[in-house]
Amino acid sequence: MNQLQTLLFASNNRHKAAEIEQILGEKYRIQTLEDAGIYITIPEPHDSFHQNAFEKSSTITRITGKNCFSEDSGLEVRALGGDPGVRSARYAHDNATDEENIQHLLKKLSGNSLRIAQFKTVISLQFNGESHFFEGSCSGKILESPRGNQGFGYDPIFVPDGDTRSFGEMTMEEKSKFSHRKKAVEQLVTFLQNQCN
Repeated sequence: MNQLQTLLFASNNRHKAAEIEQILGEKYRIQTLEDAGIYITIPEPHDSFHQNAFEKSSTITRITGKNCFSEDSGLEVRALGGDPGVRSARYAHDNATDEENIQHLLKKLSGNSLRIAQFKTVISLQFNGESHFFEGSCSGKILESPRGNQGFGYDPIFVPDGDTRSFGEMTMEEKSKFSHRKKAVEQLVTFLQNQCN
């Protein structure tokens, strides 16, 4: 993989791309599907992060013939049996906004004192004909109401263990200290660097 400096990311989620680039630092550049001139929507029909991530990365590698990675992530709330899980982005309905998903989740948890939750991410890498997976999680709790306007998704209602602020009240750099996504991306980087040695 001679173009290690540029990583093809099987996504058009600019929030995720920006967060991953911040974690990667200056060694790598993210190329989204749009950046690469690929205009398709890849379905996420599966009931696990691993399967959905693999669906995206394998589809793009099949189309382009290039190494690429994808990511599937979501929020798992214990009192809701692990929901919203793989449906985190579509929890309220298929075209839900972040605000609609947050309000739907808070309504489901109304009156429930068990607020334990975790963010989970799985990265699927297609590399020289082989599949590799990297995983990260971040434990915390769900607030009664949103706080802060940073980040995206459920960030304003999630407080990570070890802090009193929501992700929505943190800068990207502060969030990365706890980030489930950072843990998975760091494993990805270690793998790629080992391939170069």
